Amino acid sequence: MTKEFHTEAIQHPIFELIGSTADELGIDSYVIGGYVRDYFLQRNTPKDIDIVAIGSGIELAQKVASKLKGKPEVSVFKNFGTAMIKHQGMELEFVGARKESYQRDSRKPIVEDGTLEDDQNRRDFTINAIALSLNKDSFGRLLDPFDGLSDLDKKTIRTPLEPGITYSDDPLRMMRAIRFATQLGFSIELKSLQAITENKDRIKIVSKERIVDELHKITMARKPSVGFKLMLQTELLPYILPELTALQGIEEVEGQRHKDNFWHTLEVVDNIAETTDNLWLRWAALLHDIGKAPTKKFHKKIGWTFHGHEFVGSKMVYKLFKRLKMPLNEKMKFVQQMVLMSSRPIILAEDHVTDSAVRRLVFDAGDHVDDLMTLCEADITTKNPKKQKKYKNNFQIVRQKIVEVEERDHVRNFQPPVSGEEIMQTFNLKPSKEIGIIKDAIKEAILEGEIPNEYDAAYQFMLEKGKEMNLKVHTE
Repeated sequence: MTKEFHTEAIQHPIFELIGSTADELGIDSYVIGGYVRDYFLQRNTPKDIDIVAIGSGIELAQKVASKLKGKPEVSVFKNFGTAMIKHQGMELEFVGARKESYQRDSRKPIVEDGTLEDDQNRRDFTINAIALSLNKDSFGRLLDPFDGLSDLDKKTIRTPLEPGITYSDDPLRMMRAIRFATQLGFSIELKSLQAITENKDRIKIVSKERIVDELHKITMARKPSVGFKLMLQTELLPYILPELTALQGIEEVEGQRHKDNFWHTLEVVDNIAETTDNLWLRWAALLHDIGKAPTKKFHKKIGWTFHGHEFVGSKMVYKLFKRLKMPLNEKMKFVQQMVLMSSRPIILAEDHVTDSAVRRLVFDAGDHVDDLMTLCEADITTKNPKKQKKYKNNFQIVRQKIVEVEERDHVRNFQPPVSGEEIMQTFNLKPSKEIGIIKDAIKEAILEGEIPNEYDAAYQFMLEKGKEMNLKVHTE
């Protein structure tokens, strides 16, 4: 066993307290997992810290909590043999060392008490199996039976045991391998990659919520495309996001080809990752072209078309979110809106930018117009420097126009200057379609720039429209 010590990794007083409490109980205790890994990677160490006790993790947690200032509550999860303490922004999770065995139809293990070695064996990757002792006589001693430190140096994701068993036992580990590779910029060992491909259909026993949690982390990485390429390579992607794999490939008919919309999508996601940490805007980038697979058609005269792909794609967003048990709330509606409108600014940037077109864009996008522009700028993936410069300049013009039009016309989150009630009173109308016709006409006149977005002009316009419709002004 190594005699290497790393006391500088566990300087925080909480570690000494846990170690001395474990000594009182006559058990060994270790810090293991993400905290240790990220210390050696010189990343910001996570606030969730895993503690392994060779004995009862719950008992150790309760005794530690009784000694902490404010005596924080201990959350006990008896079924899992774990306990959690939240203290000074940290989440300390205590578990008794255990060995695990699995049944074919479940990723929930049968758990027995075990040694530290058993506990390290059950870890997903060698880089997450590195432990540091917390007991006084061995404080800071490194326990690295699978050479995880060497894998950190080599930037390699490798399983402690045979990868086929590791991934078959708990198939979520396949997603975790891809997620760590994406977040850390590591590569997955070849044997592991092959084992993921061989066990790909096992992903079906993993809950949608756990899969989505990993998808979110991949999508929020600095370069999300790494994860999606690995999911494609290992053939996991069709099980999770078949809408994306359907975009892959280039067809050629009569010498006319279209671009590969799958690889284009990954470029867009990487582009947007450089400019925003908005998870749902990144999802919009990932899904902005999913309507292209079902709408793809070849016409002899004009070549390949994807008519209405934005509308079809926005409808697909709902089905995708529902299938993956993602939130069917404002977050989904935001992604739908971004997908539906994803081509609008591009069309504006190609043509002469009119005020009325910009007004309509701001009216339809509302508070999300800036997000929409960010998405469209990320959508520029042309390798032609002249074209790229032209598009970027045109988008700057559109952004400037948005500012000018918004300052002057106030159409974001538009409220009609004349209310339905006032129209009813003016013409002595009961609720009827005429009111809607007049309200729409006022809105259209403002968006077209025929009248300013002001009460007096809108009121005058209402009177003229009423006259056209043979409505009499009501006088008391």
